[in-house]
Amino acid sequence: MNVFELTRALIDIESITGNEEAMGNALFDCLEPLAARYQGTLERMPVEPRRFNVFAQFGAQPRVTLSTHIDTVPPFFPSREDDMHIWGRGACDTKGIIASMIEAAEELLAAGQRDFGLLFVVGEERNSAGAYVAAGSPRGSRYIINGEPTENKLALGSKGALRYELVATGKMAHSAYPELGDSAIHKLIDALSRIRAVPLPTDPVLGASTLNIGTLAGGRAPNVIADEAHAELFIRLVGDSASTRSALAEAVGSTAELREVLEIPAVRLGAIDGIETTVVAFTTDIPAFGGHWGQPFLIGPGSIHVAHTLEERVPKAQLLEAVGIYKKMVIELCRRASK
Repeated sequence: MNVFELTRALIDIESITGNEEAMGNALFDCLEPLAARYQGTLERMPVEPRRFNVFAQFGAQPRVTLSTHIDTVPPFFPSREDDMHIWGRGACDTKGIIASMIEAAEELLAAGQRDFGLLFVVGEERNSAGAYVAAGSPRGSRYIINGEPTENKLALGSKGALRYELVATGKMAHSAYPELGDSAIHKLIDALSRIRAVPLPTDPVLGASTLNIGTLAGGRAPNVIADEAHAELFIRLVGDSASTRSALAEAVGSTAELREVLEIPAVRLGAIDGIETTVVAFTTDIPAFGGHWGQPFLIGPGSIHVAHTLEERVPKAQLLEAVGIYKKMVIELCRRASK
């Protein structure tokens, strides 16, 4: 299959996080003839029951690894195409990227290039489970090219993430007699108001740290003073989190309980001459790899602005361009690693 056909075939396999088995098997079957033809090795890397990473290696040791994730967010919807784009869940995040990486690998192998690998992991959209497992089983790679939709620009950095649950408790009472109760919702609103006033850091490369109050819930009925309320917060980090964590804790004080759910650090990434650069605000598997698969680079076809939407699509021209970019990067990074 060419890169367009493979992109559509992969999109049409539903692989919402936790249900990646069929996608993993399809990739294994796709790569098996390639591994046989070019004396490569191919393995399923277990993550948990019915979930596994797929790793293909060509040459004695992978100096460079092309990697991305195989899971998608819901809901699933199948592929279609027009003259300019391929549409469907995962088109740019990241089924088109996988297809471009496999096509690049085929062309590199046909031209005699070796000493690189392909690593496709599960779980990036939720908790990077596959990347954490891979981090515990490194194969000597000096560089890892992580695929995410950056419109084929090399990301110089990506923001991190700090996620909290904010919980307020109170006392129920009849709303006609509010003095007999203690409203958890009022406490929560007060705490959130102070949180919104906290100045967040900025970085000359990554830009401003941002705050999103993503969910709000609480209370039992309009005529009952609320005894419980909670919110979920998501902060995009641009540097060390210590000052932000301290400022948030001070803003909340004793009004509510601030429970940390997740922290992913901001990362700085590599560049290569001749490839346009950008900065991205989303998080990736790169922190989960922890440097165990080499110095990270981040690049891929498609726009993050349509990922996770019902308008998800990837430009066909960018898929073709990505094949050439991945080939160029593997050749250059293999050259660097051989020095």
